[in-house]
Amino acid sequence: MNADPTRLEIFKNLFHSVAEEMGAALRRAAFSPNIKERRDYSCAVFDGAGEVLAMGDHMPVHLGSMPMSVAAAIAALKLGPGDVALLNDPYAGGTHLPDLTMVMPVYTPKAPRPAFYVANRAHHADIGGAHAGSMGLAREIFQEGLRIPPVKILESGHVARDIMSILLANVRTPGEREGDLTAQIAACRIGERRLIGMVAKYGSVEVLAYGRHLLDYSAKMMAGALAAIPEGVYRAEDFLDDDGITDQPQRIAVTIRVRGRRADVDFTGSAPQCAGSVNAVAAITQSAVFYVFRAMLDEQVPATSGLMRPIRVVAPAGTIVNARLPAAVGRR
Repeated sequence: MNADPTRLEIFKNLFHSVAEEMGAALRRAAFSPNIKERRDYSCAVFDGAGEVLAMGDHMPVHLGSMPMSVAAAIAALKLGPGDVALLNDPYAGGTHLPDLTMVMPVYTPKAPRPAFYVANRAHHADIGGAHAGSMGLAREIFQEGLRIPPVKILESGHVARDIMSILLANVRTPGEREGDLTAQIAACRIGERRLIGMVAKYGSVEVLAYGRHLLDYSAKMMAGALAAIPEGVYRAEDFLDDDGITDQPQRIAVTIRVRGRRADVDFTGSAPQCAGSVNAVAAITQSAVFYVFRAMLDEQVPATSGLMRPIRVVAPAGTIVNARLPAAVGRR
């Protein structure tokens, strides 16, 4: 199916409206000021392959890293209708432990596999650990709180009480945590309902086709922006003053190579992962690169996974920009 520009714009806004409505529902239903007032949450819509189709106008660090969490949930779990996955593991696409991500598959009628996924991420006021708020100075991630791999928090529409009980037993504010978690579940259900309604109105063939067109369009727009940059090698470095444990400055170095319609972003030369909790995992670095290049484009360009097709990120494992377990990452 060839893309009609008018229909492309319509579907861009339809998918975006789903993510925005999810965010509005999450904010209204949440218990904690972190989500309700500080708006530290994000929502996005993904296709059946886990590619981002739309992001709400929410937290950039969440949105750029969330695809890795969605991929981790899809790889780890068989998600059926009415299931919702929960995870916060920074080493599975998360950011830091207080950011809890939920991923829900969206099945259209008679479809054997998900046509879409919806996901949201919210910063919880506490997830256990040595310090209230779960963001204190630490030397390893185990001191920072409860680390959750992909698990099902909802199965066939019912809350998994065993998972919920384990989580609530390890936090300082269980009532507030349960309220925020149920708000996240509600936001997923809103997204599911809207996508199913979209398919009912326009048909699955057209909706899925325009999802692919949005990915291709975003990739072309990014490639065009890169082509406008003079070819060459660009370098920069900066330093964190310290890591909270020692007074040693922490170097962050980047080399950007622009070749035609492509770019390589290489963080080789950055400091080794440090003793304190200012390390970043790969998802954070990917997210930062996504945001910088997204900011080069007109705001009307859809923020999809297609934007990263012409860009390659190199973040050497074991460095401050791609720390290995069990590095602490809470204050990244």
